[in-house]
Amino acid sequence: MKTRLTCPCGEAMKGTDEDELVEKVREHLKENHPGHDYSRDEILFMAF
Repeated sequence: MKTRLTCPCGEAMKGTDEDELVEKVREHLKENHPGHDYSRDEILFMAF
C-alpha cells in the first residue's frame, strides 16, 4: 500500500491509507496548484 507522496514543489504528504493520501493530495493540488488535477491512479503511480 502506498501512503506517501512528495510533490515537485517540495510538500510531503502522508496518509494512513491510499484513500486518505489521495484526498490529501487532491486538497494540496486544489489549494496550491489550481488547474492540476490527477486521477487516483495517477496519484498512486507517483506515490510510494
